[in-house]
Amino acid sequence: MAAPEGTVGRLRGEVVDALKRRFVGRDEVIDLIALAVVAGEHLFLHGPPGTAKSLLIRQFASAVRGSYFEYLLTRFSEPNEIFGPIDLVKLRQGTVATVTAGMLPEAEFAFLDELFNANSAILNNLLTVLNERVYRGGAETHRLPLLSLFSASNHLADDEALRALFDRFLLRCHVDQLRRDAMPQLLAAGRALEDAPPVETSVTADDLRALARRTRDVDLSGVTEVYAEAVFKVRDLGIAFSDRRAVKVLKLLAASALLCGRERAAPSDLWVLRYVWDREEQIDPLAALVNGLLKAHPAEETAHPLAALPERVDGEELAGQLDAAERDVSAGGLSLTALARLRERVAELADRAAWVADDAARRHLLERAGKVLDRLGR
Repeated sequence: MAAPEGTVGRLRGEVVDALKRRFVGRDEVIDLIALAVVAGEHLFLHGPPGTAKSLLIRQFASAVRGSYFEYLLTRFSEPNEIFGPIDLVKLRQGTVATVTAGMLPEAEFAFLDELFNANSAILNNLLTVLNERVYRGGAETHRLPLLSLFSASNHLADDEALRALFDRFLLRCHVDQLRRDAMPQLLAAGRALEDAPPVETSVTADDLRALARRTRDVDLSGVTEVYAEAVFKVRDLGIAFSDRRAVKVLKLLAASALLCGRERAAPSDLWVLRYVWDREEQIDPLAALVNGLLKAHPAEETAHPLAALPERVDGEELAGQLDAAERDVSAGGLSLTALARLRERVAELADRAAWVADDAARRHLLERAGKVLDRLGR
């Protein structure tokens, strides 16, 4: 199989890299949007409002001239707000049909904000859309042009029915507010973004659809054995990684290889496993597990950017910084500003602690950081 270098190169250079230049600190999300589209899978973004989630997806869809649908779900949302109203003309003729123009059934990219507000009527239709790319409205069955559906929420599902919906999102990414040191760059980029014209590219939605078909031809033999072992290590973390999801992740491995211009998957493509968590507390242990897998198999020159390992973290140094933070908390008398800065500092230490190689040391540091954050009111 000849790797589709032309399309991949244009996608990376004209779309992915262009968006990375516009959005500060959102490289990870942009790379995952591209991965989801090429794999033909769905991406869930977990985090607070105001972190550019919908804007990123909207601009990605605009760059490839893809039809786009976006909606904020509430407890009172009705199916016709998502899938279209009843066609009154056909209803008078005795046929129940839906007017889908401009609605989700005609979108190539869709973004549903606050996914877990979906009620049962919307939920049942969404499961079919996500699973089969099909919408059944009255007497009609619509085959959808949907490339990927994206969703977001600042909380995770606790209801069993909603967990079934969450399970259909193979990729999950935590998106948080940017750190203090990124704020000046963010403010400058944000003002420029308001006046920026749409990203213009030669890549089309049809190009992406063709690229997705090429993933079926990617050779997975070089990664099958190490991936099979990784599946059980992921399950050992308590992650509900079913056989069905394990098979679907093979599409992500193939898409990662293809986005790197390769026709064979490699162990470095296992970076995609960082994004199969179920609960927020699993994110750091899963990242540590995946980094261990990547470290055991040195990356080739064509590895994906998200396969890069973080810089070595000194556990003793982190422990010392946590000691200082604990002393500051115990001393008391901190102003609101000082408390906010200390909370941010400890959160950063917790992020770095997730990359400590030793399992016991990592767990201990994360536990300590969590206790300090609890004392600071998170």
